[in-house]
Formats: sequence, C-alpha cells, structure tokens
Amino acid sequence: MGFMEIALPVVVSFVITVIAGKLLIPALVKLKAGQSIKEIGPTWHMTKQGTPTMGGLMFIIGIGLTIVVLGWKNMMAGSFVHLYVYLFALVFGVIGYIDDYQKVKHHHNTGLTALQKFVLQLAAAVAFLCLMRYEGMLSPNLYIPFWNTHLVLPWTVYLIFAAFVIVGTVNAVNITDGLDGLSSSVTVPVGVFFLVMAVVWPGFQQLGVFSGALVGGLLGFLVYNHYPAKVFMGDTGSLFLGGAVAALAFAYDMPLVLILVGIVYICETLSDIIQVGYFKLTHGKRIFKMAPLHHHFEMCGWKETKVVAVFTAVSTVFCVIAFFAVRYRFTF
Repeated sequence: MGFMEIALPVVVSFVITVIAGKLLIPALVKLKAGQSIKEIGPTWHMTKQGTPTMGGLMFIIGIGLTIVVLGWKNMMAGSFVHLYVYLFALVFGVIGYIDDYQKVKHHHNTGLTALQKFVLQLAAAVAFLCLMRYEGMLSPNLYIPFWNTHLVLPWTVYLIFAAFVIVGTVNAVNITDGLDGLSSSVTVPVGVFFLVMAVVWPGFQQLGVFSGALVGGLLGFLVYNHYPAKVFMGDTGSLFLGGAVAALAFAYDMPLVLILVGIVYICETLSDIIQVGYFKLTHGKRIFKMAPLHHHFEMCGWKETKVVAVFTAVSTVFCVIAFFAVRYRFTF
C-alpha cells in the first residue's frame, strides 16, 4: 500500500463522519435520545444526563461509505473480506442499537438483558466464523505472537475458543466506554496497528482500507466525543467497535494479538470481574474504589482527560509491542 492508499480511507472516513455528526446530533436531540446515567456511578457523571447517545451511528456510516467507495474495485473482482469485517461489526452495532433504543424508549439505563445480548452476540460470532472458514480465511492453527509458531487445535475446539474470544472482546470494549472519548481514543492505536500490518504484509490491502476507515471514523467521532462530550457512542458504537477489533484479529488469522492490542479492554474487564468477585467473597469489601478501572482512577482524583490520555498511551505502547510480536507472521 502506498501513501495515498493509506491516507485516503482515513481522510474520507473522517470527513464523512464529521458531516454525519453535524446532521445526526441535532436529530438525536430532537428525538430525545439522551443517555441515562447509572446512579451507582461517580456522582459528577450525573451532569452528563441527557447527552445524546447512539452517536456511534456517525462512524458506522463513515466507515461503511468509505469501504464501499474505496473498496468497490476489489469487490467487483470478487474479493469481499473488508465487507465481511464491516458487516460482522455492523451486526453487533445493530444489537447495540436495539439495546440503546430500549434504554431511550423507557428512559432507563437498562435495555436488553444480559442473556439476550449474549445469545445474539454468540450467534453473530458463530455465523462470522463459519463464513470465514468457508472463504478459506480461517485456520485452526493458532498463531503464537513473539514465538512465530502455531498451536494446532481441532476445528471444534478452535471454533468454541474463537466464538468466546469474539464475544469477550466485544463486551470488553463496551465496558471501556465509560468516559468522554475513552473507548474511541484507545481504539485509534488499535486501528493504526492493523493498518500498519496491511502495509507490512502484501495481500491485505482490503483490510488496510477498513482499518484506515476505522481510524478516520474514530477521529471524526472524537470531534464531538472529546471532553466535554456533545454525544456518546452508546452500545450502538461500542459493540460495533468491539466487533470490528475482533473481526480484524481473526481476518488476519492472529486472534491472540488481542491480548496485546486490547490490553486496556482486558484490564477494564478484569477490574470489573475482580471487584464483583471480591465483593461477594468478602461480603461487601472492595479492591478498587470503583470499577471498571477508569472509575477507580477518577475516584483517586484523576480528571477524565488524564485517564483518557494515560489509557490511550498504554494502548499505543502495547500496539507497538504487538507489531514486533507479529511482524514475521507472514513471509512472502
């Protein structure tokens, strides 16, 4: 991929997302699609009550239009990998939209039940994996970063593992979406990582187009989502992002790289699990001042902007580490 092939999807997606935001935010305000804030969260977050949600629609639109326009030639040649990744993420975005709609409709911070979301997400993951296997883009040879080797698994074991990795990743990204600009900011370096891999490895141009569009879309969204946020992405956006990150890892056939590029998502999720488990075991004691982890640092006195900056820096460092861990994944 040349410079223009790298920059064009980023720029196009950014511009479309910014324009979409100009149109979408007033529409969401008019529809009274405001975010309901949980009372168990930090008290100062109550000032965010009523901020328009479902703003993830703007980068979903930006990314979608970009990959169709810039990937049209490849699709006419019969290659649809970037479209598969987008559609997979879009399915999760639709699940998130249904959840957001229920919250907005009932003016409460509960939408779909945990079981409903799990079943829908698991079904989407299984369908995607079956499609990727049918297209010959998936193998049961689990790539091990750093060691540049593979662990050969039976197909059944691999598919079960893969389905739960996808569902786990999607929900981990969703948990991370708790501060203005946090989830989008920490995902930008992840998108850049996958874009760089498309440059380094021949044959992944289409995934590079999607990755570039993802980066541009998120940067465009941050125009409105940086502190103080004018709009939230909602589950519509966060589940789409989780689906996009997971799909890229599997499309590149290296799901274990998610441990590195998704380190912030993992830490956020583990903090929540540890907090709940410890609370139940000790009958009311807590390890963190509040979970997930971003709220803990808030309670320690960090401003939202500092939490976002530090978490984004951590994400960037681990994406650089991931590059050196997998750069010899493909040799041509």
